[in-house]
Amino acid sequence: MVMEPRNNHGLHRKRFGAYLQSDPAIFAGDDNDFSPRHSNASAATSPVYNYDKSPASGDASPYLMSPWNQSTSPYSKSPWTLRSGMNLYDDEFYAQSGLIGSLVREEGHVYSLAVAGDLLYTGSDSKNIRVWKNLKEYTGFKSNSGLVKSIILCGDRIFTGHQDGKIRIWKVSSKNPKSHSRIGSLPTLKEFVKSSMNPKNYVKVRRNRNVLRIKHFDAISSMSLNEELGLLYSGSWDKTMKVWRIADSKCLESITAHDDAVNAVASGLESLVFTGSADGTVKVWRRELQGKGTKHFLVQVLLKQETAITALVVNKSSAVLYCGSSEGVVNYWESEKHLSHGGVLRGHKLAVLCLATAGNLVFSGSADKNICVWRREENTGSHTCLSVLTGHSGPVKCLAVKEDEEESASSPEEESEVKKVYGSYKKRRWIVYSGSLDRSVKVWRVAENAPELLKIREADKAYLNKK
Repeated sequence: MVMEPRNNHGLHRKRFGAYLQSDPAIFAGDDNDFSPRHSNASAATSPVYNYDKSPASGDASPYLMSPWNQSTSPYSKSPWTLRSGMNLYDDEFYAQSGLIGSLVREEGHVYSLAVAGDLLYTGSDSKNIRVWKNLKEYTGFKSNSGLVKSIILCGDRIFTGHQDGKIRIWKVSSKNPKSHSRIGSLPTLKEFVKSSMNPKNYVKVRRNRNVLRIKHFDAISSMSLNEELGLLYSGSWDKTMKVWRIADSKCLESITAHDDAVNAVASGLESLVFTGSADGTVKVWRRELQGKGTKHFLVQVLLKQETAITALVVNKSSAVLYCGSSEGVVNYWESEKHLSHGGVLRGHKLAVLCLATAGNLVFSGSADKNICVWRREENTGSHTCLSVLTGHSGPVKCLAVKEDEEESASSPEEESEVKKVYGSYKKRRWIVYSGSLDRSVKVWRVAENAPELLKIREADKAYLNKK
């Protein structure tokens, strides 16, 4: 979940709600997620990079083909909607690409998604966690309070982060997979009571208010799992990142990471952890194991800008960090010997609210109701916009991706034709789930080897010229 700060040092910043120009009905009711927040961030901030002049920006920008530029919309020319004269695109090769279906249950805005195997978990502001299987409701369970902002799956356990600042732990019954029971929370009651006995464990957060260091006192915005080390990271509007050991639910560290709300946490690049904040910065933390505990050190500020950081995701296979922000762009950094800025992806009109990666693909969901599909080229590291998925009537708040287990049938002749036109043939396809404030989850199938937008146009033109 994301927040936009209001600066108190003379420089006006827009409230984050200003970036969510959508249907008024979507925001009806008591929705605390876009309430105004006060920022302590310094007004004396300036961009680290001149993005408008970045060499990679132009190459990776689909702006001229964006959905609001109706004369050259990539959606109208994408492989999901284009009726090409070549059977290669529509009748066989991409017959199953595009929207598969929608999951709608009129009970609240969808804020979080998680997928494991054939099960999809959805969290909303109704406090319910729904479980779906084969596009049908399978089961569900309900928390006592706090809308569900983040869901992490780890084996037979489910971690849910909530608006009330609590992280709840659930377990799937070994006898009945439809049954979920709450087995605890972070921190545990035992640790909470033990810690509360020592005055040194309290920190001052406001005038006349002290809170326990090991407990979040504001909304959980994001969580990230390091399954190999058994660590769970949580970011909160209370400006902190906390590190939890899954084995015993112990809080190993509480770090005051930013000057404003932490909107995103991402791990996955070796010993590095990344945090993004409403104060406009992206920070890099290096983890060191110390006995049975951990210690994280700030090693770099990757980005410093006026607008809020709204989403982070790491592509582990290609070692790339992606960062979405409230002005609608996605920055990315490549990690070889060190993190270096790779460029900017410009494909949205409003704030980027969520990011996901799979294979060589990157998905960005936005307040403009669209999802941009980007492909990173392995040889050059450049990105191209393959398509813009449209259909939601509200901001796209969360994304989840899994590999499509169904094999796509194609003949050797078709594979050869694809290689001639696009240089390679890959059969990997992905199932993409998108949750929105329109109260629905849409399910898409996306082919990784889908031709980029300009190549579709060129191939169609060549085909028609032969007729």
